[in-house]
Amino acid sequence: MKEKQMIEQYFQDHKEAFVEHIRRLVQIRSVKGEAKPNMPFGEGPAKALDETLLIARQLGLLTNNVDNYAGTISINEEETKLGILGHVDVVGEGSNWSFDPYEGVVQDGKMYGRGTSDDKGPVIAAMYALAAIKDLDIPLAYNTKLIVGTDEESGCEDIEYYFTKEQAPPYVFTPDAEFPVINIEKGAIRTAFRAQFQPSLDLPRVCSVNGGYKVNVVPPEADAVIEGLSVDELQHFAQEVTTATGVQFECTEQSEGVVAIHAVGEGGHASTPESANNAITALLTLIAALPLSESEGHHVLKGVNSIFPHGDHGAEAAGLAMSDVESGSLTMNFSIISYDEKSFEGYFDSRVPLCATEENTFDVLEQKFVPYKLVLERDNFEPPHHTPADSPFVKTLLHVYEQYTGLQGECIAIGGGTYVHDIEGGVAFGPTMPGIDTRMHSNDEFIIVDDLLLAAQIYAQVIVEICGEHSKF
Repeated sequence: MKEKQMIEQYFQDHKEAFVEHIRRLVQIRSVKGEAKPNMPFGEGPAKALDETLLIARQLGLLTNNVDNYAGTISINEEETKLGILGHVDVVGEGSNWSFDPYEGVVQDGKMYGRGTSDDKGPVIAAMYALAAIKDLDIPLAYNTKLIVGTDEESGCEDIEYYFTKEQAPPYVFTPDAEFPVINIEKGAIRTAFRAQFQPSLDLPRVCSVNGGYKVNVVPPEADAVIEGLSVDELQHFAQEVTTATGVQFECTEQSEGVVAIHAVGEGGHASTPESANNAITALLTLIAALPLSESEGHHVLKGVNSIFPHGDHGAEAAGLAMSDVESGSLTMNFSIISYDEKSFEGYFDSRVPLCATEENTFDVLEQKFVPYKLVLERDNFEPPHHTPADSPFVKTLLHVYEQYTGLQGECIAIGGGTYVHDIEGGVAFGPTMPGIDTRMHSNDEFIIVDDLLLAAQIYAQVIVEICGEHSKF
C-alpha cells in the first residue's frame, strides 16, 4: 500500500527529531503542584502543556489552550471525527533510578525517564501521526484532534473541565495503555465502612490497628498495638501466620505489657491484588488468632477478618464473587484500616465486571455487615466501561494494528481505568507492545524507541482510515 510505505518512510526520516521532542517534554517535571493563577494544577503541568503546544506549532499543526486545563492539536479546521486523548502530567519520580528521571537518556534502544511511557512519549507519537499526514499531503475529509490533558494522574479534573467546553469526538482512543485494543475496563467500588462501640479495658486487648495509605494500593505495611500479651506469646502466633501468608511480623515491647506489631507484606495496584501480599488482611488474621478478651471492638475486628480473609482476592467470603466471559472476575483489595478503642474505619477498592450492579454488591455486603454493626458508605459505584469488540471503530483499529505489526489483533479487558472510561465508545489503543513492562509509575520507566515509532505509524494509518477522503465513517 502506497500510504503505508509513505508513512513508514516518514518516520524513518524523522526519528531523530521524534526522540528529541520526547526528551524536551521529559525534561519538565510536570507533577501536580499548588494551583496558581492560570495554572490549575501548578507550574509543572502548565509548563509541560505550553511546551507540547509549542512543539505542535513547530510541526505546523493547529493548537488551542483551554485555560491550561487541556490543550488541543489539530491537522485542519474540518469537522473533528477522531479524538486522541493523552496527558503530559506525571506521577512523582520516587527513588532508585539508574538515570536522571528528567533527562531522557537513550541507551540500548530505550529512552529512560518519568513520562516516557506515561504519557509524554505517546503524546509525541500521536502528535507526529498528525504531522505525518499533514506533511505527506494525504487528503482528509475530517479533522483529527489530539486532546492533551494535565491532570490524568490526580483525578482527571482536566478532562471534566474540557468536556464542559467541548464535545467529545464521535471516535476516541487513548494512547495510554497497551496494544492491541482495551475495550473493557472493569467498574470500581471504592468506599468506606465503619463501626462505633463501647471501649473495653479487659485484657488482653487490641489498642489500635492502622495500615494502608491510598485506596487503590494494596497495603504493604500495617501496625497494631496489643496489651496483655508478651512478645514471646505474640511471636508464636505470628510465626504461624507468616507460614500461612508470607507476611512478616516484627513484635516489639513498647512498655510493660504493651507490644507493637509491625506487618510487612508486598504492595501493588488494587486492580491486581493477587500480585501483591496484603499486610492489613494478614495482620487481621493474626489478631483473630490471638487469645484476646471478648469486647465489641474485638467482635468487629474478627468480623472484618471473616468477611475479608487474607488471600480472598475474589471476595468469596464477602459474597461478592462473580465473573463474566467478557470482563473476567471481580477483585477485592482491603486498602486502609484505622481502629482504636471506640471506633473502626476501613476502605476497600473492588474492581467489578460488567455483570456487577449496586444490588449484587452493596446490598449483599450490607447484609454481611449486619452482625458486626458495620455501616457501609453506600456510594462511589463506578460502572464498567464497555465498547463492543465488533464495532466498526474497534475492528478498524485491530485491522491497522495487524497490518503494521503482523501480530494477531484482539480485544482485552483490564481491571484498571483509563482516560476514556467515561467516554462512550472510547478505547485504549497502545502504544506499548504486548508483553512489555515499561515500569510506568516506578523507577527506570522507559519506552522502546522503535516500538513507539511503530505505534506512531499505526496512529497515522488510523487517521487515514477514519478521517481520509475515502473514509467509511
